[in-house]
Amino acid sequence: MGVASGSYLGNMNIGMVGYLVASPLARGRRVGPRLRIRLGAAFARDAREAGHRALEAVVGEVRRDNPWLKTLIRRRKVLALDFDYLQPRLHHTKKPVPLVLYYDTARQIRRLTCAFLRRLLYTIWRRVYRIARPLTRLAFRQMLRWLDHHRSIGGLSVDDLPGQTARLR
Repeated sequence: MGVASGSYLGNMNIGMVGYLVASPLARGRRVGPRLRIRLGAAFARDAREAGHRALEAVVGEVRRDNPWLKTLIRRRKVLALDFDYLQPRLHHTKKPVPLVLYYDTARQIRRLTCAFLRRLLYTIWRRVYRIARPLTRLAFRQMLRWLDHHRSIGGLSVDDLPGQTARLR
């Protein structure tokens, strides 16, 4: 019916959604939200085992035109970060992928400091994507240069996203 995977980033006490998808046949049965809840519970267990009282946040990457991003922003206290995030290229023949990085936490936040965001980006590229030296990658340095011109990053609104796209059947 669906699958979810992720990584717990212990140094930041944050869970990162790696992959979450529900079968088209399962749409409308709340499989995606249930998978998300189960993945969040696994991250929370990891946080407790690491000695934290609670998980700080869950982050994830999503395409800007994904209809689910609008739903996530509307329904939850999610900050879809308004900066040029790039997922590293996953193969030497591919290019980095522009995505939206979102930050989902139990407390209401409107902005993240760029210092915190730099640390988070380094952790994601280093621990999730296993890039030994992110600073050697042009795409990573581009993100950092963009952040150099800001003190903090706010969130996208639903109005900042492209219109609803038709779902494949």
